[in-house]
This record gives sequence, structure tokens and C-alpha cells, in this order.
Amino acid sequence: MKIDASLTTVRRRTDADLDACVDLLREVHEHDGYPVSRPERPAAWITPPTTVGAWVAERGGRPVGHVGPAGPREHDAAPGVWSAATGRDVGQAVMVNRLYVPPSARGHGLGAPLLAEAVAEAGVLGRRAVLDVAAHDTAATALYERLGWHRTATVAQEWGPHGTVAVHCCAAPGAHPPHPVRHPR
Repeated sequence: MKIDASLTTVRRRTDADLDACVDLLREVHEHDGYPVSRPERPAAWITPPTTVGAWVAERGGRPVGHVGPAGPREHDAAPGVWSAATGRDVGQAVMVNRLYVPPSARGHGLGAPLLAEAVAEAGVLGRRAVLDVAAHDTAATALYERLGWHRTATVAQEWGPHGTVAVHCCAAPGAHPPHPVRHPR
């Protein structure tokens, strides 16, 4: 399916979108291995309890991409790294979660507006958007860097039965001080 980005909209996800989002996730998992483990209950994986909003990119009345930012969870690396770098409470971070565009819809600039919605929602909540990405996912890393996200660290993170995976922790533009702030005594 060829996607015309000019005819694509980004809107809040509804419950009626979940089946289509599960289908997209299946395609992404089969092609990219994201998520690393195929969820037993994909709809529940797409909508974790900490979700603070969700959006779909839509073309022709059908979702062609998804993002669902969420509050930080204990195993998320990026909020803790961001908190340590900024001195802000980890609860002031919002994780960019469940961002995916299937191969059939890629190359049309859909990731950027989905990511922008997650960042905007974090701002509305008075929080900062952060994310972590598997270091081997060079396409996603390139997207984040192109959009001005800052890599704050690369850490080893335990990913269940798959063992330890290197992940890049990133913060939205403006989310970290460029240099440590020093106050005269």
C-alpha cells in the first residue's frame, strides 16, 4: 500500500482502532522484531495502564501508525537517566511508548508527527518526553537524532528472556541542560 503523507492525518486513538493497531504491530514485529517478544495480548500491550494518551496516523480511514506515551515504569531506563541529568523528579518524565509504523507505510514522514503528539502531550502535562531505543535499531535512532532528540546515555537494560540489550536513552529537544549549571557561592 503506497501512502500519500499529504492525505494522512494524526488523531487520538479510539477503542475502535485497536484491532487495526494490533494488525500493524504484528507486521512490525514480523519485519523488525519490535517488540522483542511478541505480546501474548497485543491490545493490552498497546494500552498499558500508565498510558497518558494515544494517537494514530490515519490514511483512508485506517490507522497506519501508532504512539502511546506513558508514565515512567520501574524498568524504563530513560526517565532515570534524564532525572539524574536534570535534577528533576523521575515522575516529571513521560516515556514515548508504542511508537511504530509498519514497513508498508514507511518513508512518508509518519513517525515525526506521531512523535510530536507524544511530546506535545508531555508538555500539556507539564512533563518532558523521553524514550529509550534498542541500540541496534539504527533507523529509529536516526529518526530521533534528525528530529533533535538528545542521547543522554547508552545503558544495558534487561529485556526479559532476551537478556541484556544496549539501549540509547534520549530526551526531547530542550529536555536536558547543555552544560551543568554552576552557581557561584
